[in-house]
Amino acid sequence: MAPRKKVTTPTPTPEVKLPTPKRAGSAKARRSAARLNAVQALYQIELTESSPEVIITEYANFRLGQELDGDRYVSADGELFAAIVRGATSRQHEIDPVLSQALDRQHLDRLELLLRAILRAGAWELLAGGDTAARIVINDYIDVAHGFFAGREPGMINGVLDKVARIVRPDELASRAGGQEGAQG
Repeated sequence: MAPRKKVTTPTPTPEVKLPTPKRAGSAKARRSAARLNAVQALYQIELTESSPEVIITEYANFRLGQELDGDRYVSADGELFAAIVRGATSRQHEIDPVLSQALDRQHLDRLELLLRAILRAGAWELLAGGDTAARIVINDYIDVAHGFFAGREPGMINGVLDKVARIVRPDELASRAGGQEGAQG
């Protein structure tokens, strides 16, 4: 007679609750990271002709605030990121004419894809209004441009977005001359 195997019932393992990761970075840094990621997403959308929702989901699941090559990046403001990507793509028919007006002699469709992505993201934020001062929006997109370009491109981004801001937010920029500026970044 063969020995009997002892049958044991597995004991249920207690559910382990993982700690919620802290948001890395200040609110300002998270907004800046959202703008950078939105520019990259807009570039990817134009390059691959992917749907904005597919790209937003990809970024939310695999990129925003993730570790990359051993470095942990600032968690981006996911709501701002998605708003920029959705807004810049859905309102492109409104954004492009304003950008073309601000570009003067240059043609928007002849600009490098990444420059167009930066300009469209910045122009959308300026058009959408919100509680962020135009100067803060412009400076963040200049910083994004510096991350990708070492030449004249950041200056061009500055000039074009400044013209866009003067077109779509003339009162804000006029009040700035009187020493009034505010809002969050």
